[in-house]
Amino acid sequence: MFSTIIDAWSLFAVPRPSGGTFASGHYDDGARVLHYRLFVPDNANGQPMPLVVMLHGCNQDATDFARGTGMNALAEEYGCLVLYPEQSCSAHWNRCWNWYDSAHQRRDEGEPALIAGLTRRIMADHAVDARRVAVAGLSSGGAMAVILGRTYPDLFSAVGSHSGLAHGSATSSAGAMQAMRDGPDPATSATTAPHAGLPVIVFHGDADAMVNRENSNDVVRQSVDGHAERRHADIAIVEETGCAGGRKFTRRIHREHTGSVLAEQWTVHGSGHAWSGGNLYGSYTDTQGPKASEEMLRFFMNHPASSAARRSGSAPPARPAPTAARHPPRTA
Repeated sequence: MFSTIIDAWSLFAVPRPSGGTFASGHYDDGARVLHYRLFVPDNANGQPMPLVVMLHGCNQDATDFARGTGMNALAEEYGCLVLYPEQSCSAHWNRCWNWYDSAHQRRDEGEPALIAGLTRRIMADHAVDARRVAVAGLSSGGAMAVILGRTYPDLFSAVGSHSGLAHGSATSSAGAMQAMRDGPDPATSATTAPHAGLPVIVFHGDADAMVNRENSNDVVRQSVDGHAERRHADIAIVEETGCAGGRKFTRRIHREHTGSVLAEQWTVHGSGHAWSGGNLYGSYTDTQGPKASEEMLRFFMNHPASSAARRSGSAPPARPAPTAARHPPRTA
């Protein structure tokens, strides 16, 4: 069953641009139901538009995440759809995406399959540019966005991870807490099978006390290694520093010899576990610093999927199933 209704009350609750609609709906794949919010800009005219899938963090919901990131206002300006899947309390008591559970780390299984199914349904019901379907998220949402990019490279064109973790960083609740606290375990990361590497943009505050910023280094490493293995390409790294929104930052850009950007990594100095350049209307936001939403949207628009990438990424290899986690960790 699939339905979309306008939630009139939330139209007033969320700071909105001058136009556009912010609808509520749910997607039922026959076994599970996933609620969501969908922003459609006023300038939607039947022509294919980019789609950005935004995954909230723990202790958040779709409306809160839309408030904090301000992505709807940018979508009105850029002319794109924004989909906010919403984790249920029944799936995780703190509304975290189950990135650390092996049952939710593979293609056609668990939450990746559910989110991919919802994304395809939105694409079927709206005019979407299939070459520009990106996925991004914060913390547990950032970790799930990385998993989706690596397991569905035929569906998504680019990935944005803010304060997230790499695919396979943990396969249990204890492992999740350790990865969040100490950074990635090389032995655990090494067990993840090769996957196609999509272009990725990463943000992380160097004062993050919730998720160790070394995890974002691992997100970039996974993506860049995926490109290098498939293309046997040399990678050049350019580093630059600057200041935006009252915070200093370091940006590292990883390029192929052709000039194509494989990864863009932003370290925001002095920022904690919060969306950089966000809005106080939402939780887990830092109003200072470079605007992560603007930079991610700019990155996504500049990295459409190629037909070759679609063909090569259609069937990522499966990995053996480790023991599933039993006790959900408290992540944000």
